[in-house]
Amino acid sequence: MQFKTVQGIDVPEIGLGTHRLFGKDCTKTVLEAINIGYRHIDTAQIYKNEKEIGDAIRSSHVDREELFLTTKIWHTNLDHDEVLQSVEESLEQLRTHYVDLLLIHWPNSQHELKQTFKAMLALKDQGKAMNLGISNFPLNLTREVVEELRIPIVTNQVEFHPFLGQFELLDMTYDHDFLITAYSPLAQGRVMENETLNNIGREYGKTAAQVSLRWLIEQENVIAIPKASSRKHLEENIDIFDFQLSDEHFEQIDQLEKDQRIVNPSFAPQWD
Repeated sequence: MQFKTVQGIDVPEIGLGTHRLFGKDCTKTVLEAINIGYRHIDTAQIYKNEKEIGDAIRSSHVDREELFLTTKIWHTNLDHDEVLQSVEESLEQLRTHYVDLLLIHWPNSQHELKQTFKAMLALKDQGKAMNLGISNFPLNLTREVVEELRIPIVTNQVEFHPFLGQFELLDMTYDHDFLITAYSPLAQGRVMENETLNNIGREYGKTAAQVSLRWLIEQENVIAIPKASSRKHLEENIDIFDFQLSDEHFEQIDQLEKDQRIVNPSFAPQWD
């Protein structure tokens, strides 16, 4: 496993996304991922699988300190006291004293960001959240967090794949030393249907999915959290460190249309 480092913090370049993993299947998948070599596990309050992930971590033979565990506060829990209470519940479900990264899952204009972060910073001071970040924050709100509120976020987790770029946000990471975490990095399976990505993959003996993940992590300050449930795909998604895209292939992927946003719920912010 390779890492990206920001603010002196090493974060595995590839993690496991766990959205829509439930029950015993979730526990089995997370445990299998850890045994294969994953060290970054991503969950959220709204995924309703924190308990199962906690069970998997406890069942593994890997020390908790070797894992990078992320959870996210749902957008209806962003009042100061709700942050504190909901995170305590998350820690109880995860059966851990701390998470390595705590994110605001979606922005919510009905809650003052300053108060939300006041609670999150208190959790950081208590050692319950080692690092803080945001998710699904567009450019203007990200700028408010890092420039006006001066919160030292470790990441902004956003949809990012060969059909949707996040290059303006990525530019901001260089000035403020944070990562972009790409969720849905395989465009929920659509990359496997793309002729360009499949053709590039054949030249390296890799799949379109592996090419897509490689394109992401070859960008400075980008990591990815693909979801997988089968052992085959778990192994495939992590088997991307033995090749490098040529400049020509990287440019071909850059030139794909970048206007396919897949995740856009009714409460999403206005994208810029």
